[in-house]
Amino acid sequence: MSEWAQGEIYESYVGRWSRLVAAEFVARLDQPAGQRWLDVGCGTGALTSTILAAAEPAEVLGVDPSEGFVGYARGAVRDRRARFEVRSAAELADEAFDGAFDVVVAGLVLNFIPDRPAALRRLRSIGRTVAVYVWDYAEGMQLMKYFWDAAGQVRPQDRDLDEGRSFPFCNEAGLEALFAEAGFSDIETGAIVVPTVFESFDAYWTPFLGGQGVAPAYLRSLDFDAQEAIRALVESRLPIDADGSIALTARAWSVRGTS
Repeated sequence: MSEWAQGEIYESYVGRWSRLVAAEFVARLDQPAGQRWLDVGCGTGALTSTILAAAEPAEVLGVDPSEGFVGYARGAVRDRRARFEVRSAAELADEAFDGAFDVVVAGLVLNFIPDRPAALRRLRSIGRTVAVYVWDYAEGMQLMKYFWDAAGQVRPQDRDLDEGRSFPFCNEAGLEALFAEAGFSDIETGAIVVPTVFESFDAYWTPFLGGQGVAPAYLRSLDFDAQEAIRALVESRLPIDADGSIALTARAWSVRGTS
């Protein structure tokens, strides 16, 4: 149901908030300068650009299966140390990747990989340190939780599509278990909470109309009456201030391990 193709739409939906998480994520990794980094599922380049700005890498390779995202990243990230390739996590089997990187990272990607333990084992063979972060869909990603709670009330038959239900591992215990299953040692997890402030309800709602991402794609699949019912219910529940602004927070969980 989810389709990722256009960088501008992704940025307006969650990309801008991912950039805030990426800054703290990279700071926590505290890697020495001159390292070789691989950014798996680099999307629009949010995490790659943060690595370039904060970690003093020797090089960063960003890979993503979406040509649209890679094209956006190439235009947005102008740095001789960075390069981008159209390649999925499943297409990292080339022996040239074995041990080729010091640090392998993936932001908001793990939940879209079918065989997560196998993918993590492969990443462990590529880099000495592997770290990822995912949204806390079930509890802490408020902009999505308000949407899915309303959708579940309007259409109870669709409750299992809620990302909090379909990605139950996106929490501290789930991530630690995945990394342990993949054979990592020195596993560390932590929460990253960032503000997500919208100037108006329209600023909150419009990104859901873009059709990219699980929730927007689901909304687009509904008829007009169902869409309007969800919209009205979300608006009635959001904490809208007197000036029309909406101050929410987004929580991500990060995990790192060494090979």
